[in-house]
Amino acid sequence: MPHALRRIHQPEFWQRLPSLWDSDVEESLQCCQVRQETHDVKSFFFRSLAGHAFRFSPGQFLTLELDVDGQRVNRCYTISSPPTRPHTLSITVKRVPGGTVSNWLHDHLEVGDSVRVLGPAGDFSSALHPAERYLFLSAGSGVTPLMSMARTHRDLCDDRDTVFVHSARTPDDIIFGRELTLLASTQQRFRAHFICEGLGEQGGWHGLTGRITLPLLQLMAPDFMTREIFVCGPAPYMQAVREMLREAGFNMARHHEESFSFDRLPAVHQAPGVTELSAANQNSSPNSNLNSNPNSSPAPATAFSIVFQKSQRTIECGAAQALLDAARDAGLRLPASCTQGMCGTCKVRLLDGKVDMRHQGGIRQREIDQGMVLLCCSVPLTNLRIDK
Repeated sequence: MPHALRRIHQPEFWQRLPSLWDSDVEESLQCCQVRQETHDVKSFFFRSLAGHAFRFSPGQFLTLELDVDGQRVNRCYTISSPPTRPHTLSITVKRVPGGTVSNWLHDHLEVGDSVRVLGPAGDFSSALHPAERYLFLSAGSGVTPLMSMARTHRDLCDDRDTVFVHSARTPDDIIFGRELTLLASTQQRFRAHFICEGLGEQGGWHGLTGRITLPLLQLMAPDFMTREIFVCGPAPYMQAVREMLREAGFNMARHHEESFSFDRLPAVHQAPGVTELSAANQNSSPNSNLNSNPNSSPAPATAFSIVFQKSQRTIECGAAQALLDAARDAGLRLPASCTQGMCGTCKVRLLDGKVDMRHQGGIRQREIDQGMVLLCCSVPLTNLRIDK
């Protein structure tokens, strides 16, 4: 076929290298496909109308900004597609009884609709923790970030030694079951196992039944103590896995988990009181004019100036107002979901100033020590400069 004719038949996105999508520039994405995965799970695929490509790490999430019954609602959903296929991305959503957003998505989001999206964000990714051997443990829709990681390894022909164990209520509730089985059949070092609590209406199930236990884990991954472990699922499931691994003496520094079940995070992470952050204690610019005396008190003020460094926006925030509320009032679009200091979606780096932060486990102490704060549960004590 002549060269010119070949070019005519090529899809447009193959003819040029697309620029990268930026949610601050292109706020909305178009739904281009809806795929029924199980009886109560759908995958929604999105593309950029401007032809931009998506860049993210496998395991990261998006924040959807939706108008549901006249109310603005933000929800985080993990990207289930791999970054190796950058022209579209997908989220996979399980319908939750009484769930405001999941039910709206299932009932109303159709091909051609546009949705405001922020992100990607998050640090739950195998790309950040390279290892020779992985163990992926998921339950329910918690399979999505791990699926993105598994799909990425496949597309890169990176046949990493991976054991993928997925738990479901019944065989009919297994998400991506056929694809995981296919991955196991085409990759020499990839193994997939399924555990179902019960049989449901399917009588021909010959797999494992019950819940994940240490003996079962030892059966499926005898060398699990040497693996990098990623866990995602409902809060009770992840708590059970944590207890199981600790009982086995597993090095929890190699344990990573992700959850958006904000109302059921472990109470042990609850912040005991006020957290005051001074960027003088961080690796900030030597030109920063900061007050590093922890006993000093800022002058009384009714409002403070908040500078968002990257977006070059300056807003005013009341002395008793959460930074996130002030930013939204000023029209800034910032990733956020739980608004209670639990999920960590609104995490940013404080470059200058001091805040009063009362979080509920959405930020780690080492991140606080590095100058990170959560916008949703922080109020200013001084003028601030934020790396956003």
